[in-house]
Amino acid sequence: MDFERYGRNLEELLSDLGLKDLFKMKLTLSKALEIGDRSASEEPALSLEALPGYVLNRLMMVNVTARSVKYTPSDHEAPAAGPDSDWGNLVKDLDNRNAINPLDIITAILLCSDNFLQQELVVKMSMCQFAVPLLLPHCDKQKCTLMLWAMRGVVKKFRPHSLAYPKASTENNIALTNLPMVSFIRLGEISMSKSQILNKLLSNPQQYHDTFVHRDMECGDRPRRISNGLVEITWYLPCGNKNIDVFSEPMAVANCRGDVRSFETQYSFLCHTSAAIFVFFDNLKLDLKYWTVKNVKAQLFLIINSQGKTISPDTLQKVAADCNIERSNIIMKTNQNDADFVRKLSSTVREVIEKSPQKMSVKDLYGVALELGIQVDENCNECLRAEKRADELTGNIENTLKFKEDQLPLQGEIWKELSQIEKERCRLKQAGNQEIEHYKSSLERKEKELRERQCGFTMTKAMDCFIAGMASSRIERSYFLKWMRINLDNLSCKSLSDLREKYREHCQKSVRNKQMIADLDRQISNSSLGIEHFLREMGQLYESSCSLPENSSTRKRLEKLPRLCAQMLLDGFPLELVDGDASNIPIKWVSKVLSELHSHVNCNSKIRVVTVLGVQSTGKSTLLNTMFGVQFAVSSGRCTRGAFMLLIGVKEDFREQLGCDFLMVIDTEGLKSPELAQLTDSYEHDNELATLVVGLSDITIINIAMENSAEMKDILQIVVHTFLRMKEVGKKPCCQFVHQNVADVSAHDNNLRDRQLLLEQLDEVTQVAARMEKKEETMTFTDVMDYDPERNTWYIPGLWHGNPPMAAVSAGYSEAVNEFKSRMVDTLEELKGTRPAHTIPELLEWTKSLWKAVKYENFIFSFQNSLAADAYTKLCTEFNKWEWEFRKHMYTWVSGAETSVSNFCTAALAAQKAFSLDDLLSVLENEVSRELDKGEKQITESLTKYYQRKEDHMYLVEKYREDFMNSVKSLKRELQTTLIMKLETAMNIKKGMAIVESIKKKHKAIMEGQVQKLVKLCRTSQTPILDQQLEQEFEKMWTKTTKMLSFKGLKRLNIVQEVYNLLKSNLETKGGSVHEMLSQITHLDRCGKEQFIVSNDDKKYAVRCPQSAFMHEWIQKIQEMSDCIIQLSSQFTEDKLETRTDFQKTYIVELLRMIDEHLEAHRNLQFTAHIEASLKIHICGHAARKFQQMHDAFIRDNDPQQCLQKFKQQYYTDFKDLFYKRDLCHRKAQEFSTQCLKPAVREYVSKALGPDIVDEMITGNKAIDFSTRSFFQFSILKKLLAEDKFENFAGYIMNYENFVKKWIFNWIVGALSKSNRIAVMENYYLKKIIRNIKEAVMSAKVAVRSEEEMSIHQFIKDICGKLSETLAIPKDDLDAVMVLNHAKTEQFFDWLLSSIDEMEASLSTEFHSHKDVRTRLTTMPFKPQDELFNRVIGCGKQCPFCFAPCEAGGKGHTEHFTSIHRPEGLRQYKWKRSRKLVPDICSSLVASEITFRSAETNGKFHPYKDYQKFYPDWRIQPDTSIQASAYWKYVFAKFNTQFAKEYDAQPADLPPKWKSITKEQAMKSLEEAFMMKKRKNW
Repeated sequence: MDFERYGRNLEELLSDLGLKDLFKMKLTLSKALEIGDRSASEEPALSLEALPGYVLNRLMMVNVTARSVKYTPSDHEAPAAGPDSDWGNLVKDLDNRNAINPLDIITAILLCSDNFLQQELVVKMSMCQFAVPLLLPHCDKQKCTLMLWAMRGVVKKFRPHSLAYPKASTENNIALTNLPMVSFIRLGEISMSKSQILNKLLSNPQQYHDTFVHRDMECGDRPRRISNGLVEITWYLPCGNKNIDVFSEPMAVANCRGDVRSFETQYSFLCHTSAAIFVFFDNLKLDLKYWTVKNVKAQLFLIINSQGKTISPDTLQKVAADCNIERSNIIMKTNQNDADFVRKLSSTVREVIEKSPQKMSVKDLYGVALELGIQVDENCNECLRAEKRADELTGNIENTLKFKEDQLPLQGEIWKELSQIEKERCRLKQAGNQEIEHYKSSLERKEKELRERQCGFTMTKAMDCFIAGMASSRIERSYFLKWMRINLDNLSCKSLSDLREKYREHCQKSVRNKQMIADLDRQISNSSLGIEHFLREMGQLYESSCSLPENSSTRKRLEKLPRLCAQMLLDGFPLELVDGDASNIPIKWVSKVLSELHSHVNCNSKIRVVTVLGVQSTGKSTLLNTMFGVQFAVSSGRCTRGAFMLLIGVKEDFREQLGCDFLMVIDTEGLKSPELAQLTDSYEHDNELATLVVGLSDITIINIAMENSAEMKDILQIVVHTFLRMKEVGKKPCCQFVHQNVADVSAHDNNLRDRQLLLEQLDEVTQVAARMEKKEETMTFTDVMDYDPERNTWYIPGLWHGNPPMAAVSAGYSEAVNEFKSRMVDTLEELKGTRPAHTIPELLEWTKSLWKAVKYENFIFSFQNSLAADAYTKLCTEFNKWEWEFRKHMYTWVSGAETSVSNFCTAALAAQKAFSLDDLLSVLENEVSRELDKGEKQITESLTKYYQRKEDHMYLVEKYREDFMNSVKSLKRELQTTLIMKLETAMNIKKGMAIVESIKKKHKAIMEGQVQKLVKLCRTSQTPILDQQLEQEFEKMWTKTTKMLSFKGLKRLNIVQEVYNLLKSNLETKGGSVHEMLSQITHLDRCGKEQFIVSNDDKKYAVRCPQSAFMHEWIQKIQEMSDCIIQLSSQFTEDKLETRTDFQKTYIVELLRMIDEHLEAHRNLQFTAHIEASLKIHICGHAARKFQQMHDAFIRDNDPQQCLQKFKQQYYTDFKDLFYKRDLCHRKAQEFSTQCLKPAVREYVSKALGPDIVDEMITGNKAIDFSTRSFFQFSILKKLLAEDKFENFAGYIMNYENFVKKWIFNWIVGALSKSNRIAVMENYYLKKIIRNIKEAVMSAKVAVRSEEEMSIHQFIKDICGKLSETLAIPKDDLDAVMVLNHAKTEQFFDWLLSSIDEMEASLSTEFHSHKDVRTRLTTMPFKPQDELFNRVIGCGKQCPFCFAPCEAGGKGHTEHFTSIHRPEGLRQYKWKRSRKLVPDICSSLVASEITFRSAETNGKFHPYKDYQKFYPDWRIQPDTSIQASAYWKYVFAKFNTQFAKEYDAQPADLPPKWKSITKEQAMKSLEEAFMMKKRKNW
């Protein structure tokens, strides 16, 4: 043989196929499994380079058409058309000009694959009933390799006729099964197809299959370039049916490719290993003696094709003599057809295998191969070391149950008990009458004891060996795991076979031993031993070590275990996610493994999850294996228990398109498992598993068996429960329903009715599930998820084409699965735009949250996920920014509007918006409506855009979208009411002042005329007049004029009566008893002087409390509400008094509206109209007194005589200057700047400060503290813990709102006291307004130059007009400046600019001298402390049990929640008999069976877990962990005695564990509750 030419053939072929680089580098299994565009494509190959990928992908999909290797050339490769081309094509073999023999393609792929990919390919080829390589030729080395390792993964199940029990079967690793081997070779060229004859030999008439590639297959006739010398092997395995089986016993069949004369080594190998060799040849002249091999037991059979020839008997006799064979060993192919010939050949083969003692396994061929110099694929150091270690570990296992007890002790009963305790800590079902916190402590002690027992076990020899194997190099570890799987599967098959035989024997006995049968049944269930058990033990070793001290040597030694498993995951091996035996997730272990995985990959790597759910043994694992080319366990006795995750990479060039870097495939145990059906909690187990894996999934495949409709309905109910739960927590996984074993080509059309029936059943079970989950019952399945019966329903034919074990995987099955996979990849691409993939840390957080929620019975109300919480917090932060910007804008606008109203008629007509106050109000109301609409639209658009973001997992908070939309509308309504009232108030004040201003104006005009007359009179005097005389003359004139003026001022109103009338109108609908109360009030201003006390005496029925036992508690709640409203009302009244204006009716209207809003928010307290009226009378009595005083003060301040007297000195000065004809410009400019501009500037700066201080607080160093209510709660609780004082904690708990107000106020004072921050802000606005004033002055001067006759009065009015929306210039002072003002405009301008500079300097000094921040804050028109309080106080609702404040964002939320609850004793709850404070925490109680009663329950006991029946708008997150509320446990434990004294109770009996909680642990608990570690990265 010309091996040099064969070497060139190999190089050329690899180059043509684009595999040249891979020949040296080798393609790995993980690389071959990567998801790519080609792997999801159904298009045929378009070039030679694409052929290997096409064949490889179809092999991995177990597609029997994988050997169809003809490619469709692309346009540029197609032959050019010419005039004679059609005729020429008739004589040319254009179809095959570039065709390659399928064997060459497969040989090339195998040569370019590493050992693990070769093994996987051989397994897939075997499933397709393809012959697999036994000896793989190396054309460049003139050698071949025994593919022993590659065949180690092939497991076959068959039923020989010789078995004692007819229906028994054998399952074994084919490499270890002793079988007779029959080999077929050829000498020279032959006319008939040897491989085709073999295919017919192995097939029965009803089940033909092309096991071997032959010349009549597509491209099978193309010359082989590299596959000559290839020895293929296949197996005939009987099914036990005599009418189907061709051979009654199993055998191996080998087929050597090419002329055997060129492959002496292969021929020798076959001679030493075969029971018989059948030689095909046509040329009888060939020298056959050369091919005899010494010491060979194999029988030699010659197959001679005599068709069309005449062969003499002498010739045949000579051939028999040369070959040393009997006449019966020559088989002639005469003129008979193939069927008769194959029947004859079959008879001979049958006789051989029945009589032959020569039986060998593939493993036994190892020694023969070495003797002949044949390489063995297992002969590498890593493989041999791994085999040795695996054999050491598994070699001595005789009883798997005893082995697991002795060598894997941590996952036994201790782990199962730990799992039960973990769930009981969440559900608290067995608490009985124990105090819940004490019961939780007892569970913790049990858990600690069990962990100590676990830690007491030393590392077993088996685990030591296993961990050493895991810690070896990547290649060796992969070999080790494969060897372990092979050995353990063999072991399980053997032990299962023995147990089933015993089980069968006992069942067949006439007298059955039921106990023995039950024991055998248990052994069969528990006899499974796989790698997962060793990995599970690793997990328990790690989890138990976590309970050891951090500096423990054992703990440090075991810290490497998660890293080893993370590396294993990356290598493509599955890892147990859910322990199927304990129905639990070792969450610390899984978390650490995923964290290690994250550290091994790109930190931004994204991951998608695909899960399959369905009934046991319906082909779920096989479906995943076929789709992704992976190997989840599917062999007998190895049904999946729990859930396993496996990682598949995405090709680099496809990652952006798919939106992820990895695909995690989760295989689950079958629902409705027979092993679990007998357990009482089997349904719960299925629900837990389904909820967990669906919650993790991006795509969930529901595998349905249509045959059993009742069973299908049960499965659907479990699945729908899961989807309903996912919808509630913000995740909508895609769902694909797969109906297997539906072979009809028209299945999709014919099953239209079935799909509709399925949808009806889904709707039905959705309604049932909704009732169970306490949701609305009118739900349909499409409400729960997007489901299209046409696009989301798949019909897949049966797996096998024919009868196993000789059946191949159905092409229809593979094609349908491939189409399904393509659609699934498309779905993943679509998801990229709507729901971004998780990073590994995000997936880990999601897993933790899901598992935590699954452990609680009421999943929907138990679910809390950090990703969702993070997304919600970010949304709240953004919404609060938008809300503040809106509020700030409207405050600025209304300030300008109020200034415009105040300046009405003061400014020039051109600057005014209307000709009357009523017109101005109408204009401003229209304007405010437009501004509010604009602001609402902006926030709505911002919210919509924010929800369209792909990052931040916005889909998880979709359910809050409507709440925030409602908050926008609520905000607009609130602002509209407030702003309209402000405008009306400003307008009423302006109208009220108009009377006063008219009188003042008239008096000033008269006085101005008298002064001018006096000036003229004095100037006519003939004698000089001294200053003293001038003053005397002025005094005479002033006295005379004031006596003749009428000083009738404003009329004093009866404000008390006004308030009474408004109160009466407000209470008009409250009934006769209230009217009677009002009628008895003669002096409203005498009400509200005493402390307001709520009581139930005097038959007033202040409260409607059904049970006297709760009367005290109920009255206390109403008293607290009343105190809060009274305090708010007092503050409201004080704020109005500070304006120093006249009383307005709108003040009382606004006050009563505020009271009504607070009362409405507390309607659940069921107070009567009597208490409502009493409260309003008390508040309005106090307000009436204050507002009467306000009105009286306003009348005094605006008395016309006093106002005129105030300007007497100014009149006298003007008089003297006019008399002496002095220049008035300087003095009038000073008066204008000092008396008019300065107070207006001061007011402007004061108004601007408030919003700026708020900005400072929400954007400065501590901005995060005020960004959301949750952050604020965290910051205040952190501060409390830092100070650690009882008075602070008591104040926070007992008087929350007051405490928060003071805290915010002190916070602002502290922040602004540093480096006189207020003065800095004041100077900024001072410079800004001075710049505006100067611009107005310059602008007025320009107008003066264009109108030379403009008077000084008009000049000043122009200036005021330009500042009319910015500065509220006092009209009195402005009029005073205008009186007797005959200054020259030009000079006045110059002096005015100078005076403005002096004013600026004066104000700047004044601002810097204001050191008292507290006073400044309380006197500002816009109080930043109030705005920040409203921002963080939210709805003001408190937990109905522990009174922790609600933290929900927006004001339109429909659900209240808080991050951290506290012991009920801190809210004065005590046991009735002992009067001891109650230590129980509501977040634990709502997970338990404990009951409560209250006034809301009408005194009847109800389970805490049903609290939503009575408090439907509250969501209390169940959390029974010992770390939960550790913050308040620390506080309670430290100040137990002080709280008891404060509440007149006995100290609580606290669990001992509480007293050991440190301040640091309390702080850590607080950070975890508010998820602060994650948010610090914002």
